[in-house]
This record gives sequence, C-alpha cells and structure tokens, in this order.
Amino acid sequence: MRNLQARVAVVTGGASGIGLGLATRFLEEGMKVVIADIDVHGLAVAEAKLSELGDVLAVKTDVARVDSVQALADAAVARFGAVHILCNNAGVGGTQRFDTVGHATWEWTIGVNLWGAIHGCRIFLPILAAQDEAYIVNTASMAGFTSGPYQATYKTTKAGVVALSECLANEFAIEHPNVGVAVLCPAYTATEIRNDERNAPAGHVPRAVADPGLNDRRETVYSTLEQEGISPEDLAALVVDALAERKTHIFSHPEWFDVWQQRVDKVRAQL
Repeated sequence: MRNLQARVAVVTGGASGIGLGLATRFLEEGMKVVIADIDVHGLAVAEAKLSELGDVLAVKTDVARVDSVQALADAAVARFGAVHILCNNAGVGGTQRFDTVGHATWEWTIGVNLWGAIHGCRIFLPILAAQDEAYIVNTASMAGFTSGPYQATYKTTKAGVVALSECLANEFAIEHPNVGVAVLCPAYTATEIRNDERNAPAGHVPRAVADPGLNDRRETVYSTLEQEGISPEDLAALVVDALAERKTHIFSHPEWFDVWQQRVDKVRAQL
C-alpha cells in the first residue's frame, strides 16, 4: 500500500506511545484517522493535538470487549465510510513472577493484548475486504519470539499475536488477497508503558504490591525504554515503509535476532 492519501486508518491504543506515533504519521501522509483508547482524558488530549494535522475521530474503546470494538468499527464507518488500515496496537506490559500473578491480571493482559487483536481482525475484516486494498498491522513485540523469565503474561500474549498475524497473512493471501497482514515487533520503544496499570480493572493487584521484589528490575526496564528506546515516530515511519513493501514482519531492532537465535539453538541442542 503505497498511496495513503485520503484513506482511513483505525489505531487502537491511539492516545499515547506507538499508537499516537502511528496516528500522527498517518495524518501526515494525508489519511483520515480514528484513534481508540480506554483512557478518556488521554484520548481527548490526543484528539486535540492530532486535529491540527487533519481529520480525526476519537472513540473510547475497551478492546477486550467485543461490543466495544464493534462500536468502534461502526463509528469509523459512520464517519468516514470505509477503513483501509487497522492497527491493533493497544497493549499492556508486565514484569512479574508467575506465582504472584492473579487471575484478574491474566484476564486483563490476555484481554487487551491478544483478544484485542482477535476482536479487531474479526470485526474489521468485512470492512477491510470490501476495499481495493487494505492492511492489518498487529503490534506484538520481540518478546513474542523470546522466553526469558518474569514476563510470562506479556510474552504469552505477544507470542499469540505473532502466531495470529502469521496465520492470517498466509490465509488472507488465499482468501482475501487485497488485505495484507503485518506484525509489528519492536524491542525497546520509548512509550508510557510504565503507566499501563492506570487502566487496570478491579481485581488486578498492582505489580509493585504483588511482587515488590522485582521493583528494581521493573524500574531498570522502564528507564531503558525511556532513555534508549526507539521513538514512536521512528517506529511509525518503519510501518509506513513496510506497508509500501507489503511486508508481513516489521522489525525495529535487528540485533535482537541474536536472542531469538539463542532460543532456536537451545531447542535444537535437545534434538
């Protein structure tokens, strides 16, 4: 997809971070943009900022709820008549020992990170398939290819997003050849993910409370993201280039392939 002018993009998690970076770049490319987020205040701030660049619609959305994602799709079509790019980008993090993670936290993380992508793909597919050309971009992470400790919730969901995206890319090449599918797999990115728990549901125990022994580790991760991470704007530029080249995988940190290879080597050594 090379010509984005006057086309329509829907971006979940669009109030901040990667989502805001994507929305900004799409508007700069001449697109109309729908931003979705559960953070009402952040959504209003982002809408005001983005409206200076072009035509924007903000829709409060809980991607873990199928009815909320359906309402998002309905609002996008009602306003703009079509959707050409869907970015299933909303996500939450999580660094915590497995035996300290409660059921509510598992449900929340799976609901946002994995069900959010599934709901988006299912509900928007008929709209996307009706266009001459369309694309789905699912935000995963290099965490979807690695299996280090203390991130079971996060890595499990991101691995699921990778598998979902690869399967749909192969299937849609046959069933819906006008709909491309890509999985965005960044490593360190300068986002506000340290604040993801502000939108956590009732029943979720804050990680600092449930597992205070990893507070230093979490702070190190967050500081690295903020100080050394790629900017959302640079990541959005990679996405636009990837759409033009019809890529199925978008990587921002090729040096992380060494970590992925170590995992493969460890498995092969057991054969």
